[in-house]
Amino acid sequence: MPPIADPIALARRFPAGFRWSTATAAFQIEGARHADGRGRSIWDVQVEVPGWVADGSTAEPGPDSYHRWADDVALLQRLGVDRYRFSLSWVRIQPDGRGAANPLGLDHYDRCVDALLDAGITPFPTLYHWDHPQQLEDAGGWMSRDMVERFADYAEIVAARLGDRVRQWYTINEPASMTLQGYGIGTLAPAKHLLFDALPTVHHQLLAHARAAALLRGHGADQIGLPNNHTLVRPRHDTPADHAAAATYDLLHNRLFADPLLSGTYPDVAEFGLPPMPVHDGDLEAIASSIDVYAVNFYNPTTVTAATEPGPLPFEIVPTPGVPVTGFGPEWPIDPPALRDLLLDLRERYGAQLPPVVIAENGASFPEPDGAVRVDDADRIDYLAGHIAAVADAIDAGVAVQEYTVWSLLDNFEWADGFTQRFGLVHVDQTSSQRTPKASFDWYRTLIAQAGTARAETAQADA
Repeated sequence: MPPIADPIALARRFPAGFRWSTATAAFQIEGARHADGRGRSIWDVQVEVPGWVADGSTAEPGPDSYHRWADDVALLQRLGVDRYRFSLSWVRIQPDGRGAANPLGLDHYDRCVDALLDAGITPFPTLYHWDHPQQLEDAGGWMSRDMVERFADYAEIVAARLGDRVRQWYTINEPASMTLQGYGIGTLAPAKHLLFDALPTVHHQLLAHARAAALLRGHGADQIGLPNNHTLVRPRHDTPADHAAAATYDLLHNRLFADPLLSGTYPDVAEFGLPPMPVHDGDLEAIASSIDVYAVNFYNPTTVTAATEPGPLPFEIVPTPGVPVTGFGPEWPIDPPALRDLLLDLRERYGAQLPPVVIAENGASFPEPDGAVRVDDADRIDYLAGHIAAVADAIDAGVAVQEYTVWSLLDNFEWADGFTQRFGLVHVDQTSSQRTPKASFDWYRTLIAQAGTARAETAQADA
């Protein structure tokens, strides 16, 4: 077991005003798939494909947060976070993705927002975390530009109801994952296998985000971000072929999404043999002015090598040498300095175009028991401590990072892996929905409390 990092010493490395958060997503924690007029999302369809989810689960009941949301707020208050990142279920609010809102769905999130505010926690909702209505997917999904209009309609419904109290918003979670895994190679819903033909989904997601951002600002939003999954890409060998493979993967995973947001243009995809992006007049201007913070989801670096066999992809993802791994195995190497290096690379690449940064997700899964039990998850504490220290290193080097978010508050439904992977600070018995805080919950609570003490000491010294 790794040594337990000192949360008090770590907390004191952060400046006054730094924010601490944790996160969840609707489909992964809510359960109640058939309750109160909820529609069918692409994930409702996908989990019903025989054999597609590792353990055959369908996200039911899981944490059952649709009914047990008050338990979650109590946990958050006990944890002491500044903000809570959660997502809204599009199909609870607009079941078919068109037309009038479902009042029962809006009422649910209304209650959640009020409870968070009453608990002194800033609600930080995500409009969309991969669960768009299946009827919209049947009409083309993110491959269709019409999806931009549908998302704007949904955003307007949400903003009109919650915008009087919610000032901080995320729009679309991890567009890179939706493009690459959802439409490119089919490991996430909607499980398409379009490879490079999936690239229109990049532009349609970014444009939908920009439209939603404008609507949210019209309802009083102060801070808007688009959390993308970023990875530090390294070549396996110091050869021209591997460096070229790394550049291609970096473009697909990072630059296709960051460049338009931060530089107002796409990288030269033709240079990499890729089809042009479906840009219309005015699109890039809207995208480039759409964020107030740059939101980074980070889990691991990616090591690539040039493809050894002819095929559709010019690279292969290979294990990162010399580092431990999470419960996902070599696919998810643990390398905390890679987060520091990624943040420094963003600053170097974009300079003054990079706004303040928030870490919108960071966490790890490890094998843990299924039944209700207290888990002494030293491996997770070590992972979190290493990555939080990497954020502190980046701040020391001049990167303006303002917030850190642990994924996840709760053990949840981990997409195609079902309930076999556990990310939570809180253990959840997926049959009874019983919640049991883990050792990592107490460790993070101590860190947050100590950071608050340091803030108070700083304020007193300045008075």
